[in-house]
Amino acid sequence: MKKNLSLYIHIPFCLKKCIYCDFLSFANCSYAQQLQYIDALQQEIKLYKAFADRYVVKTIFIGGGTPSLLDEVFIGNILSVIRNVFEVDRFPEITIEANPGTVKYTNLLAYQSYGINRISIGLQSTNDETLKMLGRIHNMDQFVATFNSARRAGFKNINIDIMSGLPGQTEHTYIETLMKVMEFAPEHISAYSLQVEEGTPLYDDEELVGMIPDEDADRRMYAMTKKVLAANGYERYEFSNYAKAGYECRHNITYWTGGEYIGFGIGAASYFKGERFNNTKDIDKYIAVMQEAQPEIASSPDKFHVYEEVTGQIRENVETIYIDSRIEEFMFLGLRMTRGISRKEFRDRFNKDVYEVYGPVLNKYVDEGFMIVDDESVRLNDRGIDVSNIILSDFILD
Repeated sequence: MKKNLSLYIHIPFCLKKCIYCDFLSFANCSYAQQLQYIDALQQEIKLYKAFADRYVVKTIFIGGGTPSLLDEVFIGNILSVIRNVFEVDRFPEITIEANPGTVKYTNLLAYQSYGINRISIGLQSTNDETLKMLGRIHNMDQFVATFNSARRAGFKNINIDIMSGLPGQTEHTYIETLMKVMEFAPEHISAYSLQVEEGTPLYDDEELVGMIPDEDADRRMYAMTKKVLAANGYERYEFSNYAKAGYECRHNITYWTGGEYIGFGIGAASYFKGERFNNTKDIDKYIAVMQEAQPEIASSPDKFHVYEEVTGQIRENVETIYIDSRIEEFMFLGLRMTRGISRKEFRDRFNKDVYEVYGPVLNKYVDEGFMIVDDESVRLNDRGIDVSNIILSDFILD
């Protein structure tokens, strides 16, 4: 029986870097550089022919960067290579991230023709001044045009990204963003709290950092998010993700439930064949390795040898995941979801009940009113989610 697999495709190109962004991406790359990178990425996908017959791909996520910045033909070529290498499920979830101002109606029609059936639009805020301050390349009118074009093109599964805790943002202006987003009735909403990351322009801007709402205000915004979205038919199924019934992001659920996934492209992370690893962040090295290996990838009958040789040159931080680490990750990731972890699935994976491993920890947080444990699941309640960073640290095994 074939195993389920998810694929992530990293497109590291942007028109402009946002001031808070620490993702691996580059601004103002040439068409020739994009072409080289996409060719290298396709070669990396072909390396997995050695294993492809053992898996069926259930979800594909094209992220970045700004994937919608690429010529749509590139996107079609990538998906074509995936289908030539892997068996893709009859009803896959295929997502592409898009930024307003970088995608046209004709692009969206092309995405549909390639089988992309979910689009994630990066709005962040409905306030034009805030968008400009963040370094976003779009305004609210451009978002509206992009969203409406996506609907016209036939997208019935749309996510909108928004952010709280932004410099100068108040609870009132954040509620305005939430209420305006409700007018569009997307199927999914990701509502993230701003994280100030070292190495970003925001981190070095003392004035803007000083304008960020304090922790109490940010927590109130978080509570508002749940209340407003619940009143409009969105269920919180993960700390920062809300969906109408049946529209939870299947790709992200793969991550949170410990499923196998492969990340293609620079910096992309994978959990595959019992190992975690990520690709080099050096785009020049990545392209050079794949260009040199291309003839062998295309012609060598020994696919396993080529796979080992080439991936050995681009992989970093390779870690074999042993039983204790697998158990820890199952708990860390699973408890991010409001449904928590399944006790049956824990027994099936690890041949023991969760209480045999975590009995004292579970009793502690149930008694303190942060966690709910029943015959079916272990999950955090709202109070537990608020202090989840502290709680989850107790699931590290000695």
